[in-house]
Amino acid sequence: MNVALWVVAGLLAAAFLAAGFMKLAQPRPKLVAAGMGYAEDFSDGAIKGIGTLEVLGALGLILPAVLDTATVLVPLAALGLFLVMAGAVVVHIRRHEPFVPPLVLGLLALFVAVLRFGTYSL
Repeated sequence: MNVALWVVAGLLAAAFLAAGFMKLAQPRPKLVAAGMGYAEDFSDGAIKGIGTLEVLGALGLILPAVLDTATVLVPLAALGLFLVMAGAVVVHIRRHEPFVPPLVLGLLALFVAVLRFGTYSL
């Protein structure tokens, strides 16, 4: 199960790093033009804040465990990413947009958080 947790955490980290850096690198109008309509509902600062949370959460899933320092940050990062995705699901449902991708990412983050807080803590 520990290997499965590492695989899931690695995949989540890759997904959130990509999504977060995209939000940090692209201006809001360009995100909207690329099909991310939800960005219309947020200010530029909010989009950059969400991107920052995603990047920090991705780093928090991997670095503490790899460095064997403050490993309690791994489940906390996973919990934080779950909360970000819970908000994303609400926004997408409200906008009548597909909500399954953030739902899946959120549930995977919750899976990592629960097991890393519990039986498979680092």
